[in-house]
Amino acid sequence: MTTFLQFHLLTSYGPSNPNRDDQGRPKQAVVGGAPRLRMSSQSIKRALRESSFFALDLKDSRGTRTKHLHGRLVEYLAGKGVSEEGAVKAASEVAGLFGKLETVNKGEGKETRATTLAFISPAEWKQAEEWVDKIVAGEELPKPKDLKKLILRKADGAVDIAMFGRMLADDADFNRDAAVQVAHAITTHTAQAEEDWFSAVDDLNKKEDTGAGHLGETAFGSGIYYQYVCVNCDLLIENLDGDTDLAAKGVEALARAIAQTAPRGKQNSFAHHPMAYHIRAERGPRAPRDLSGAFFTPVDRKLRELGANELETGSVRAMEQTAERIDRCYFGGEAEDFRKLDTLTGDGTLGEIVRFAVEAVRGA
Repeated sequence: MTTFLQFHLLTSYGPSNPNRDDQGRPKQAVVGGAPRLRMSSQSIKRALRESSFFALDLKDSRGTRTKHLHGRLVEYLAGKGVSEEGAVKAASEVAGLFGKLETVNKGEGKETRATTLAFISPAEWKQAEEWVDKIVAGEELPKPKDLKKLILRKADGAVDIAMFGRMLADDADFNRDAAVQVAHAITTHTAQAEEDWFSAVDDLNKKEDTGAGHLGETAFGSGIYYQYVCVNCDLLIENLDGDTDLAAKGVEALARAIAQTAPRGKQNSFAHHPMAYHIRAERGPRAPRDLSGAFFTPVDRKLRELGANELETGSVRAMEQTAERIDRCYFGGEAEDFRKLDTLTGDGTLGEIVRFAVEAVRGA
């Protein structure tokens, strides 16, 4: 029986632009016929992977998403005194196993790199280096199909690959199904992007020209975002080749990171460093369900119905009432095992949420 660990978070963002669209504006979505601000799942997952919780706590257990394995292998061999021709040949043999290679112009020279990003685990990177060493030493190579099985892994110790999955376009056998699903975050209420005009003044220009030295424009927005994350604990352990301790360590980092980490777009301009003010963590064998339906009618349109005077409390009540109603209609009013943190009331702690999450993995 599969154990699912689910997180529902509410986080308040002041004026900021953490995740931009192609025009530099905050990403948006229309939900329930009302405009909302949005942060993409991809931007959130990258923020989690780049967070200090992953970087420090999982230092030796993180994958690398890159097109540049070929170039790094060439540098690795060149550092050992291998000729450029020999290094390029060996690197091409091995890097080509992760995806097709192409040669592109770079400055005054050329660079060989993959056509698509490959998510490479530490174990695979180590094997790649070992095999280019063998190639330049003149050892006979297995057939490409056999060599691929010696280098690529279907399960290993890369926590972020185990969590967020990977796709190798040239060989689906080594794809990894994501054990952690991350939804797009949306504001619980009606919200739209705004424009800010700004100017810069020339410090040495005091009298001659009183106008601005530079005029610019930037977009921003603010709001309370609902974020949903679902962990398939059994699949996470399977993706880590049965290493329950590493899976638990990864979930601990995830639980801390999702509460305290945000995409870093325009960070220097807006200094957004929010922490979730309300978290509901659930664990058990029931089929996962998100609580975004609580916000299809924007909270700002139903504050009286919710018995709230402001958006923070209204968002909490909308979410918790939806969870209770689902439990009532589907499960006879019985809730799954859950824990809460709420900074509005001072109830619960992040430490309790983290322990609860780790126990879910160890009990899977």
